[in-house]
Amino acid sequence: MHAYRTHNCAQLAKANVGETVRLSGWIHRKRDHGGVLFVDLRDHYGLTQIVADEDSPALEILDGLKLESVVTIDGEVKARAEGTVNPNLPTGEIEVFARGVTVQSRAEELPLPVAGEQEYPEDIRLKYRFVDLRRETMHRNIMLRSQVISSIRRRMTDQGFTEFQTPILGASSPEGARDYLVPSRLHPGRFYALPQAPQMFKQLLMVAGFDRYFQIAPCFRDEDLRADRSPEFYQLDFEMSFVTQEDVFQAIEPVLAGVFEEFANGKSVTPAGEFPRIPYAEAILKYGTDKPDLRNPLIISDVTDHFEKSGFGLFEKIVGSGGRVRVVPAPNTHEKSRKFFDDMNDWARREGFAGLGYVTRKGGEFGGPIAKNHGTEGMEKLYAELGLGENDGLFFAAGKEKDAAKLAGAARTRVAEELGLIEQGCFKFCWIVDFPMFEYDEEQKKVDFSHNPFSMPQGEMEALENEDPLTIKAWQYDIVCNGYELSSGAIRNHRPDIMYKAFEIAGYSKEDVDANFSGMIEAFKLGAPPHGGSAPGIDRIVMLLADEPNIREVIAFPLNQRAQDLMMGAPSAVSPRQLRDVHIRTVEAPKPQPGAETRADPAGDA
Repeated sequence: MHAYRTHNCAQLAKANVGETVRLSGWIHRKRDHGGVLFVDLRDHYGLTQIVADEDSPALEILDGLKLESVVTIDGEVKARAEGTVNPNLPTGEIEVFARGVTVQSRAEELPLPVAGEQEYPEDIRLKYRFVDLRRETMHRNIMLRSQVISSIRRRMTDQGFTEFQTPILGASSPEGARDYLVPSRLHPGRFYALPQAPQMFKQLLMVAGFDRYFQIAPCFRDEDLRADRSPEFYQLDFEMSFVTQEDVFQAIEPVLAGVFEEFANGKSVTPAGEFPRIPYAEAILKYGTDKPDLRNPLIISDVTDHFEKSGFGLFEKIVGSGGRVRVVPAPNTHEKSRKFFDDMNDWARREGFAGLGYVTRKGGEFGGPIAKNHGTEGMEKLYAELGLGENDGLFFAAGKEKDAAKLAGAARTRVAEELGLIEQGCFKFCWIVDFPMFEYDEEQKKVDFSHNPFSMPQGEMEALENEDPLTIKAWQYDIVCNGYELSSGAIRNHRPDIMYKAFEIAGYSKEDVDANFSGMIEAFKLGAPPHGGSAPGIDRIVMLLADEPNIREVIAFPLNQRAQDLMMGAPSAVSPRQLRDVHIRTVEAPKPQPGAETRADPAGDA
């Protein structure tokens, strides 16, 4: 017989009744029924009920062990008595009568419970992550992650992609978020940077002629954290040669739709080939964001022209100074009290906005200050244009165009949540396309890149030479699912002449480009194919599939919100000798002055 087990803890069934078996695992639960001890023994695979009565030599030993002790049980498989069968457990028809027990490891008092799935403070869970991972939900999430990655690899290979590995130690880039820097021992005063993404290397693989590349790539960004962001994360990084934007879509949609269908657990998924293409400008207008949640049926409208000459002086003033008025419908709110609308206004103020105006309507009667000032005739005209009914309310976001769009987008989500309008049981994908290549930087008073400076501009050199930069769009796209951006991607600018011109428009000289991106620009001068790709985030994919609101729930050993590993004590102090080896001297951070406010620097997406 094997030293530790003949079967795992999810394997035994009625067919095994009468067999002598050996199981090993953790003591998950114990129940003392007056001289009969029931133990749920747990391993990676599942649970088996162990029984020890007064005739069992294992009783005294098992009774004296704490939960989560590791034991090996020798015993006989018996059928459970009628009425005690557990149909929800693979081993629910049997139990093992313990004839002997070997204690492999005694557990002390637990820092957090494993059985029961109780809520527990995150700092304790992260400090004792190896215990937290024993809990059923966490164990299931990490197994789901592994299965998702395996499925992605298989699907990418089936699509003709080849997996390559790119360097972890690279050069720091002036673009994007902050780098994690690694000092060099052999080159004093110089640093490697951990990759924010394998961007340049994957493009160089295309230049090298490998055609279709992918990897499950580790990436590192020293940026402020939130629920769907981690400083260390993984992405499905891929790149393709001789492709248009549509070719990229056709290659990756079957992979994403297929993975989600495989692990959706009954939820519907947007089919491959049917991901809607939504232009950036349309997304900002209709949804107030470039990460729209299409499960939300509410659509934002621009009603600025209704308030150019209105009895409502505030809106008239905003419109007269170049601002916009956006509205979010609130259908069938006639039975809602005035408090519902006032609470929405209070919410907007807590979010940092000036406020959220509203109009109520019940049985065709308008209510609220905006309706009173704008007049019944004006409101009826507005409602008719929007296709709203006699019992629908309306929320107003007014201000500078970006501010109005942002407030309307946030209000759209809030209203739909409050009214229970967000469709459940589905994953709705879309592409956001036609991003602006450039934008006007109000602080620096100049044209700058809107997002990705290495995207190919639509119209290429002709557009850069003959069009207003602020009207030029890029071959750039985002994949969005249920309001989460899974990745950004682009058809790359592979032409040195077009790259120099694009950077010139943004205020960078040829010398700046050569100095900052020498490896890339020199490679493009030696024959580069048209190419493009993207990099959907693995962590966010698993987070959606596991229905978890926090990315740390799908990472085995995550950092906390302050980028600390509470279990291993990172980041940690190092010895003076280690610092000398890499030619580093540390400087103590200045202590905050009493009463002074501290604020972390914002870190945008790369």
